[in-house]
Amino acid sequence: MNEFVAPEIDWAVLSPVLVVLAAGVVGVLVEAFVPARARRVVQLVLTLGALAGSLVAVALLWDRVLTDGLAFVVDGTVLLTPFTLGIQAVVALLALLGVLVVADRTSTGQDAFAPTAAAVPGTAYEDAARQAGLQQTEIYPLMLFATGGMLLFPATDNLIVLFIALEVLSLPLYVLCATARRRRLLSQEAAFKYFLLGSFASALMLFGIALVYGATATVSLELAVSRLANPDSPVLTMMPDLVIAAVLLISVGLLFKIGAAPFHTWTPDVYQGAPTPITAFMAACVKAAAIGAMVRVLFTLAAGLDEPLRRDLETGLWVVAILTMLVGTAAGAVQTDVKRMLAYSSIAHAGFLLVAMVGLDEVGAQAVLFYVLAYGLATLGAFAVVTLVREQDADGVVLGEATHLSQWAGLGRRSPLLATAFSLFLLSMAGIPLTAGFLAKFGAFSAAVEAGAWPLAVIGVLASIVAVFFYVRLIVLMVLTPPVEETADDGVTPAGAVAADGTPDDGFRDGEGVEDGPEPARTGTLTAARALAGRAAVVVVASQGPTAVAITVCAVGVVLLGIVPAAVLDWTTQAAAFRPFGP
Repeated sequence: MNEFVAPEIDWAVLSPVLVVLAAGVVGVLVEAFVPARARRVVQLVLTLGALAGSLVAVALLWDRVLTDGLAFVVDGTVLLTPFTLGIQAVVALLALLGVLVVADRTSTGQDAFAPTAAAVPGTAYEDAARQAGLQQTEIYPLMLFATGGMLLFPATDNLIVLFIALEVLSLPLYVLCATARRRRLLSQEAAFKYFLLGSFASALMLFGIALVYGATATVSLELAVSRLANPDSPVLTMMPDLVIAAVLLISVGLLFKIGAAPFHTWTPDVYQGAPTPITAFMAACVKAAAIGAMVRVLFTLAAGLDEPLRRDLETGLWVVAILTMLVGTAAGAVQTDVKRMLAYSSIAHAGFLLVAMVGLDEVGAQAVLFYVLAYGLATLGAFAVVTLVREQDADGVVLGEATHLSQWAGLGRRSPLLATAFSLFLLSMAGIPLTAGFLAKFGAFSAAVEAGAWPLAVIGVLASIVAVFFYVRLIVLMVLTPPVEETADDGVTPAGAVAADGTPDDGFRDGEGVEDGPEPARTGTLTAARALAGRAAVVVVASQGPTAVAITVCAVGVVLLGIVPAAVLDWTTQAAAFRPFGP
């Protein structure tokens, strides 16, 4: 009779993930047992403490993993390498900054989340919940569970655990996307699209995992590589292309998460409809975790492929990278909504990350690690700025974010510091020298050139030049264009009266109410809401502190990474020195 032998688990290796997931469980208990008046403070302290603890755990593991090269738990269920720890550090840092943006209630006294997310928008129940001052503190444990999944995502050698991590990070995000206080139906629509398309991507990924198991009789990446390098299975002998099909299907799930074309269609709608702090969290953290997992999976499997199959994989990366850069830059240049513009910018940056990966080598891994840090700081800071630029009606009621580009005219006069920070983030995304984005793109294109993919690097440079247009256009609008109030005094219709789709936009969409303050009387139609939008002005609301801290840290990080990047470059070199992909 076989007796079960409990595996020995090195809990220290799991500590960066366990701290966050355990805090998420405690957060659920806080919702049940802590009084409502103290719940928000307790959840915020718990969330920030857990993410800071995860960063400390990564730091404590660094020397050990750097010395040993690898750290296994339960036969590779969790596999730590310096590269994995680097991705985990980036995710934890960006999540910490993202929580600050989520926690800020600004000078309006209300956060970005609906008092009752499950309520039907525009109903008396939703109005009563808003007037009662209810708060959605469940946001914080949901963010912790999502972050825990992101930390595990690039840190496993087991494809089943990889799929579980994907679902752990995805399911909370589906819920978070539907919790916006303003534009409620748009938020719920975004969450439904994200859930539906994400489910298809997850199913394809699971099918790819099944094909890997069918071809190699294992779901371990390391064992799969060994069996691919020495094929003795009749399945591999008769159907060698089965492996390529498996890799492509697994890649679909990963490419979906980083927003690469043609799996990008969810990105603009979800980024626009989700609460802006959640958009910032997703844009920065999910991309870092997904690209880390992609490096882990593709680089590992590529090590076991013969030369023809490896060339097929590289060709696929070429095609996806070119398509992603073209879609991101071409579509981004014609956007009139700030959040959608940043969404297409995110798609373009996914293409630049794929450019760095085409060589499937250590240089590419180093470029990816620096890129996700630089991009994450810039995009999180940019969305944090968006949360502070709002519409305001004639009665002084603060509405939703002013996202139409024309509403950003004259922001430099209203808030010079905020406009300066936003311009810095945009310049970094454009890859202007002396910013983190310049070195990130230089590293990505250099990795492609070193791998012999110089045509791809040329296309990337050309796409970056096109992208500069829509970044600089917004900077010119903020700095050189007079505010909408001045144009209104001259008899011109205020820019706030028209949204990107040509309809008034004041926080009402399909019967939805305003974000803050008393709700105007309803007439059974949107007439009153449309009239209110026509008088809406643009105002910069003051941060209570957390968002200002996040913007400051991101701005300082973007500048320091652009001017004195030596320490971080040395760190990324150390992380990539140990191949995170096979023996």
